[in-house]
Amino acid sequence: MKFYLKNLVWLAVMLFAACGSKAQTDKATTDENVEKEVIVGAARTDQYIDSLKGKRVALFSNHTGKVGDKHTLDLMLENGIDVVTLFSPEHGFRGDADAGEHVASGVDGPTGIPIASLYDSKQDRMPKKEIMDSIDVIVCDIQDVGLRYYTYYCSMVDLMNAAKKYDKEFMVLDRPNPNGMYVEGPILDMKYESGVGRLPIPVVHGLTLGEIATMVNGEGWLREGGKAKLTVIPCENYTHATRYRLPIPPSPNLRDMLAIYLYPSTCYFEATPVSLGRGTDFPFLAYGHPDMKDRDFEFTPRSVPGAKNPPQLDVLCHGVDLRGISEEEAIAQGINLEYLIDAYRDLGMGDKFFRSFFELLIGRGDIRQMIEDGKSAAEIKATWAGDVEKFKAQRAPYLLYPEN
Repeated sequence: MKFYLKNLVWLAVMLFAACGSKAQTDKATTDENVEKEVIVGAARTDQYIDSLKGKRVALFSNHTGKVGDKHTLDLMLENGIDVVTLFSPEHGFRGDADAGEHVASGVDGPTGIPIASLYDSKQDRMPKKEIMDSIDVIVCDIQDVGLRYYTYYCSMVDLMNAAKKYDKEFMVLDRPNPNGMYVEGPILDMKYESGVGRLPIPVVHGLTLGEIATMVNGEGWLREGGKAKLTVIPCENYTHATRYRLPIPPSPNLRDMLAIYLYPSTCYFEATPVSLGRGTDFPFLAYGHPDMKDRDFEFTPRSVPGAKNPPQLDVLCHGVDLRGISEEEAIAQGINLEYLIDAYRDLGMGDKFFRSFFELLIGRGDIRQMIEDGKSAAEIKATWAGDVEKFKAQRAPYLLYPEN
């Protein structure tokens, strides 16, 4: 009996030890797999505040320039930085203007600091000489989404050109690229350079703004060559494999991560009569037209804040609801021209389906003809595979973060 009890005690001790050991192993495994929180450049005030003190600062930002609940502008002012000018991009400094809408210069209500718009009615978006003469350094803190036709990086490059021309410093407080996991699409043919395409890069370039700025300097892409006096404050705990979820919608019609992941595939409808859902609760997550046939899904675009005059305003559209696609599937498909080809074939409008804006978005002059000739999305995608590999090699020296 004593022997039996002794063995029971021994067995209990061993089981307890095994459970404890397994618990420790599970905890260690869990701890190892926890993804560290990404710290954006603007949050790393110890890396840049002191270097800005005593200088006249111009801040290029908008509603996305935040650290937690506090705007980077407020952080700077609280730390005694002399912010004398605010540069505003498309959608304005507070982020409430329509896509493509001219944004007037003015004064920021909460702070009284003058706003110089980079998206007014002028074609040349170079800041005026009197503004550049009044500053020492331009600081860029804005959330991009990683697409060549998304205009925030274009405005940044314009400001880099201004900094180079007027011999001013340029600083990027870097933020992650939510589409930074891959490279996809044709490299821009520079004869199609425009306000939605400023650099010879693919549609999905996989770079942060800090990396773009570094590459612009390194590749000599400024207007008159040479380099801007560039400083990049990088993110911490970020890699190009990080699935970074934006805490704030970057513009009025990119409201969630699925829309951001589908944006490389649906934006081309902007160059057609087809609605991509502007004026609804699901912009960039659907497409439709009054004359599309045999479709179960219907929607009617309305005039709403951020989409005051959307395509097919107040007209019932028949089309396709993309909200059932998973985020993983949207990422995996990259640029998917099947949606565009589907609408093109359904409507039977021929070349009237496209506006000249299409070439500015896609970046090449032959893809429209491929669609009209009946090429599949896969066949068209194959034509830019060489561009993707070429660009990956070209950008490698400028990457600030690991690829995985």
